[in-house]
Amino acid sequence: MKPVNGTLQQLIEAEKKALFLFQEAEERKLIVPGKSEKQLNAELYELAFQLFGIKKYWHKRIVRAGKNTLFPYRENPPDLMLQNDDILFFDFGPVFKEWEADVGRTYVLGNDGTKLKLKNDVESAWKISRDYYFGKQEITGSEFYRFIAELAKKFGWAFGGGIAGHLIGNFPHEKIEGDGIVNYIHPDNHINMLSPGESGSKRNWILEIHFINAEKQIGGFFEQILM
Repeated sequence: MKPVNGTLQQLIEAEKKALFLFQEAEERKLIVPGKSEKQLNAELYELAFQLFGIKKYWHKRIVRAGKNTLFPYRENPPDLMLQNDDILFFDFGPVFKEWEADVGRTYVLGNDGTKLKLKNDVESAWKISRDYYFGKQEITGSEFYRFIAELAKKFGWAFGGGIAGHLIGNFPHEKIEGDGIVNYIHPDNHINMLSPGESGSKRNWILEIHFINAEKQIGGFFEQILM
């Protein structure tokens, strides 16, 4: 196993706390039918403050259920109520001591086989994509995006995002690296993702998998740091 650099270690610690937040939400049975996305989002915000004393997030907090799971990050669909046998996902970017986390997870309420398959598929695809990335000596954002989009088809879904990930780092990472296409796993990014950043240091990436079925009006999401 390769040694973990200091920056990556800080990002890993931030991610662990974000994942703990989601686990606590499950254990406290916050993810239940009958409440709105907005209400659940507010409850997660309050829980994060109780657990870690944080109120800073580097991007908007997302809780999406039902047909709203079709929408990528930049959209702002109307608030929905969580239903029985529903599917939903979280996408949160909390900041812990100026280190950014970015974690996404899918949840299924009930036992719908298609929704459970989608939940499992986005996680499996994340792992396959991670292994593909680390099997390369050089890979552009464009190549990686195409691989992930094709992978969605192999699993029987469509890819739902305009990007498949982005840089992550010390808050705010955009001021360090800028906010151009080269900082995203994007079909127009033809720069090697493994090349160093503006400061000459190693860049760290978030990989996000968003699979959808527009006909069934469902989507699934899985996101965390590439390591």
